[in-house]
Amino acid sequence: MTNHWRDIKHADMILINGANPAEAHPVGFQWFVKAKLDPTKGPGSGGGAKIIHADPRYTRTSALADKYLRIRTGTDVAYFGGLINYVLQNNLYHDEYVKNYTNASFIVNKDFTFTDGLFSGYNKDARTYAINTWAYQTEGDPLGGAPTGTTQAKAKRDMTLQDPQTVFQLLKKHYSRYTPEMVESISGIPKADFLEVAKMVGEMGRPDKVMTIVYAVGLTHHTTGGQLIRSGALLQLLLGNMGRPGGGMNAERGHANIQGNTDHAISWEILPGYLRIPAPGQKNLDEYVAASAPKKSDPNSWNFFGTNYKNFMVSLLKGWYGSTATANNEYAFDFIPKPAVNSSWMSIYDQALKGKMEGVILSGMTATSIGPDSNQVLQALSNLKWLVIMDSLPTTSSEFWRAPGMDSAKINTEVFLLPMTHWIEKDGSFVNSGRWMQWKEQVIPPEGESRHDHWVLADIYDRVKTLYKQQNGKFPEPIMALTLDYKDPKKPELDEIAKEINGKDLTTGKQMATFANLKSDGTTTAGDWIYTGSYTEDGNLSKRRNGIADPQKNDPTGMGFYPQWAWSWPLNRRVMYNRASADLNGKPWDAKRPGIQWDGSRWQGDVPDYPATMDPKDPAAWLPFIMNGEGVGRLFSNSMGDGPFPEHYEPVESPIDNPLHPANSADPVAFLYDQAAGRPNRFGKADQFPYVATSYRLTEHEHYVTQHVPLLVGLQPQAFVEVPEELAAEKGIKNGDRVRVSSMRGKLEVAALVTKRLGPVTLAGNKKTYTIGIPIHWGFVGVSAEQNPKLSQYWLANALTPFVGDVGARTPEFKAFLVNIEKL
Repeated sequence: MTNHWRDIKHADMILINGANPAEAHPVGFQWFVKAKLDPTKGPGSGGGAKIIHADPRYTRTSALADKYLRIRTGTDVAYFGGLINYVLQNNLYHDEYVKNYTNASFIVNKDFTFTDGLFSGYNKDARTYAINTWAYQTEGDPLGGAPTGTTQAKAKRDMTLQDPQTVFQLLKKHYSRYTPEMVESISGIPKADFLEVAKMVGEMGRPDKVMTIVYAVGLTHHTTGGQLIRSGALLQLLLGNMGRPGGGMNAERGHANIQGNTDHAISWEILPGYLRIPAPGQKNLDEYVAASAPKKSDPNSWNFFGTNYKNFMVSLLKGWYGSTATANNEYAFDFIPKPAVNSSWMSIYDQALKGKMEGVILSGMTATSIGPDSNQVLQALSNLKWLVIMDSLPTTSSEFWRAPGMDSAKINTEVFLLPMTHWIEKDGSFVNSGRWMQWKEQVIPPEGESRHDHWVLADIYDRVKTLYKQQNGKFPEPIMALTLDYKDPKKPELDEIAKEINGKDLTTGKQMATFANLKSDGTTTAGDWIYTGSYTEDGNLSKRRNGIADPQKNDPTGMGFYPQWAWSWPLNRRVMYNRASADLNGKPWDAKRPGIQWDGSRWQGDVPDYPATMDPKDPAAWLPFIMNGEGVGRLFSNSMGDGPFPEHYEPVESPIDNPLHPANSADPVAFLYDQAAGRPNRFGKADQFPYVATSYRLTEHEHYVTQHVPLLVGLQPQAFVEVPEELAAEKGIKNGDRVRVSSMRGKLEVAALVTKRLGPVTLAGNKKTYTIGIPIHWGFVGVSAEQNPKLSQYWLANALTPFVGDVGARTPEFKAFLVNIEKL
């Protein structure tokens, strides 16, 4: 979240896409309801915030929304694009904000084009873009006053926004195609309903109004997921809602610590704090920074991230490798892996399918259930020599050889199930959707021989290190130099790790108070720079609990920041980009909802995302988006691999061709794993698989682990699919009938829940299209599966999903694929 849960109560309007917070985040949903019930909030003269829920399925969130829009899954770019077009065509954007706080005035390379669904630089054979034309026109020499490799020549700007190559004019042209009629033909949202919402959204560009957009994995789990989210962010920038209380782009995380996992680099392509993983050919830190850091492109851009990139990286290396990391060896930069190929979890299974992967450790995740294309994942696991499962309970991966259709006599994979503690059996921190790091205590002691994950990993490391000492393994330096400076290196305490992550000043031995003081000379450490300040000399700040018991004392601004409750990154800031919450003179856009404000000598309110004493009237004052090289929010960006503007592309499997450009219907740079490996693609066509399917979670289960909890199994005992009432009538399916739902990759055989929650949409060519809803929680392991071994053979929802990934993180297409359904 750019903002946080409590902040939602400040919104006049709430757009919810790809999320069902009333059921999936019921505690957080109270803040939506508070906004709805606040008569001072809302469009026009108020009367309560308006909640708009766009979703293929009518849910409890829809029931509490002011307007429900039935949208075809995966078409949110069309929806947001239509709203962008409406705002631009009717001049409803926040003019002062757009001109001064976004890159609308930046002038783009003349060779940049967009034709028939393709941006300039497309390579059809490689299915990639060369992005050199996705750049600004520049003037002069590279800007000075910044570290080597972090600047470029000044970008040309036209503050009148009239030059046809300005980002603003290109944006306006790009989204002029997203008319209400086009939105309806793609998404299925009726024109009249769309225009009703667009009229309200248009009001949100006024300084005295603000809107928030809330989303979850219903937007991320697509081959176009990054652009689905970015299209909402573009709308928010045009309306001037980024950085403001009650505004922002707010992701609802699906687990208690998914945010913390991402921050600490659970994804292969980043290091902690969203530093890039080095690439082959980068021989030293300067080359790495030049290739990785944002580039200052305006004299008034602070480019804080780019300017401090080397400081953050060297501090990380010093934390990991201690005294071995010196200036003479580039602070052990050579010790960091530099992968030449994608190493995401889908790529791991792909390598196993090719016979190029000997072993895999699965820690707290079950590959078989998560998929995609569970049958192919099962085959991948069968190709391994060994498989280690670190989990609290048996999973469909630890028992993969028992899956229907598997011949255990032909599987040579050796499986090790290591019993791990559950999170209730240990202390540690959760980082919630709003970036709040909150410490929790151990509830019960571990049972049996279960051990903490980090103890097992520390033990494995110690054993590997011993083997290196004894056998002189290849490239021993990174193994031998790694520091585990804990009281017991084999059993580190999580509080010790939290302290290490914060970092310290090696010259004084004291904990770092701010990442602004991290250095590239080897005198500071930081395990994750965005968490610097979380564990200072005052102790572990995530343990603080000064909250609603005394609001007057603990929330002095009255804005719900509660700065003494836990700690949020970065630097305990509750709303990111909050310099944009005030105008050029430092006055809040809306005095009733101030984020920060200039009092003549310093910024007051939330922890400023800006130098605390920088006078906004100073001609040399930094622009508001201090992390970006431009210093402003990006309406146009070359950091996305599938285009500088979000564009609607159909899912890989779709019931229609793309009405905008049929010749390039799906995302041209989505990664097609099977095709790249020389295997058949196995994509279904609408003539064989005429129905759209989407997957989701239920309130009663937490992914797959609660299949071992009898009381929760009792609440939702068996796998089912939701079938629209009209489709069920056509197919002769009654509530409770067993049905087979099939795709090109697999099948489910489950009970049918006939419902009005799902219904048809009418798309281009007057095509009536149904969606089938598939909860994900079941498989062939767990209480219900063991009680019903025959029924549970085909309960894996991800047996249906395609083995494809998006261009960046390789996120699978879980939320939109084609199926057929028949009564058994």
